[in-house]
Amino acid sequence: MMGRPPSCPVGPDVWVTCRELIPAGSMFAFLAEHREALFPEAMFADMYPSSDGRPSVPPGELACAVVLQTLHGLSDVDTVQDLRCDLRWKAACGLGLHDQAFDPSLLAYFRRRLARSQRPDRIFEAVREVVAATGVLKGRQRRALDSAVLEDAVATQDTVTQLVAAIRRVIREVPGAGAVAAGYCRAHDYTDPGKPRIAWNDEEARARLVDALVTDALNLLGRLPEQDLGPRAADAVGILALVAGQDVEPADDSDGTDGRWRIARRTACDRMVSTVDLDARHVHKTLSQYRDGFKAHLAVEPETGLITAITLRPAAGAEHHEATVAQNLLEEEHGVLEVLADSAYSTAALRAALTAAGHRLLIKPAALKKAVTGGFTLDDFRIDTTAGTVTCPAGHTTTLLPPGGKHRQRKAWFTAKQCTTCPLRSRCTTAKGGRVVTWRPHHDLQETARRQAANPDWQADYRRWRPAVERTIAWLVQRGNRRLPCRGTINGERWIHHRAAALNLRRLINLGLDHHNGTWTLAPTTP
Repeated sequence: MMGRPPSCPVGPDVWVTCRELIPAGSMFAFLAEHREALFPEAMFADMYPSSDGRPSVPPGELACAVVLQTLHGLSDVDTVQDLRCDLRWKAACGLGLHDQAFDPSLLAYFRRRLARSQRPDRIFEAVREVVAATGVLKGRQRRALDSAVLEDAVATQDTVTQLVAAIRRVIREVPGAGAVAAGYCRAHDYTDPGKPRIAWNDEEARARLVDALVTDALNLLGRLPEQDLGPRAADAVGILALVAGQDVEPADDSDGTDGRWRIARRTACDRMVSTVDLDARHVHKTLSQYRDGFKAHLAVEPETGLITAITLRPAAGAEHHEATVAQNLLEEEHGVLEVLADSAYSTAALRAALTAAGHRLLIKPAALKKAVTGGFTLDDFRIDTTAGTVTCPAGHTTTLLPPGGKHRQRKAWFTAKQCTTCPLRSRCTTAKGGRVVTWRPHHDLQETARRQAANPDWQADYRRWRPAVERTIAWLVQRGNRRLPCRGTINGERWIHHRAAALNLRRLINLGLDHHNGTWTLAPTTP
């Protein structure tokens, strides 16, 4: 049953008696004044369909608490502590001076109700409706796309830790697995909560341990009794099978059939980095810097700094790449946009889709690779797709073959005779057989983009607006919010939307947001 605010607060009304102590223009003062207009009772009616039972804590009060919690990066316990002891929080959420608030577990329960509802992101949507009502984005058709890596909420696990944890989980969840482990698993005492006791600075000892743990995992998986598994048991078996294969390979002198293993000298594609948070992934921000976690993808109106769309995805995988997610971020936009983004969004497929939709692109093109340091790039070759020819910088011409293969590429081979005696060879290729030029679909589109990016006017536009999205990213991750407070993509998706809602609301308040006679307005001095 949905609870409603009491007719009389517990103790003196904090907003009435202490209004002068609460900073004007702050999030606290705004929620104290307008929380019922922002989060009306009807907004949460579908989450409490029954009229029976004990009344809940008013959902509007919980929604205000969630917004303030995500804005300040607090835990559930710290949030409730502030609700009990901080006059600003009491005023914002409508509590009386003597109100003891509620148990911290109710915040988790409220978020779970939101996640299971038909509109899990209704708090973000409510703020977005306020944005639309103010008209602050009217006529502003520029959108900046970017992403930020957010670290996962669990400790990083190495190969040994993952194997031990996955074996323990199978023993715990699968009926009969304990007896199999007792008879066939020898690498470690899996009832011991610690890590195996070896000399961790001894490379040979580590190799023997990994070999033994993988053998234990395979023995356990291969000897489990035939039975129908429930969801938890099936997940445990699947995780163990994945962990036992993703980080190991046959030993140096093994043919792969004698059961001897070592830690692989490569990283598996889409590698799972934790048996606790299955969606976390390993990602490189640069060649030398990497993290484990997720990526927040967002679209921003750079002049106001308002987030128009946001989502959370695993940090690795082609289906979670920036250019793949970008169209989802723009799907609710109307009219022709000017799309600003860095080179992560410069794929041919995204350029073609956005160009076909009529948008103007300020997407920084990716730099072309050079076969020789300081040498020629693909743009130095004249490619005539109509005539089917390619001419190199030295003036040699060869045939561009018809499209072929899965990706419909076309290739042109310059002969060894043409390249060996060429005076420009040292700047073109080191291949003994001569230079090979590969043409890909949308080549003309990408070449045009690279030429546009060299234009000073294009560069001035890009440099003018690019810092604005960096500012919004800084807002998103400040106050310790670089690390997610929850596990998994689903919970993270809800959190990132609440965080974006809080940031947008704060930004609107700074722009002079007000509610009068049922209408949301901004101060006349809005930039």
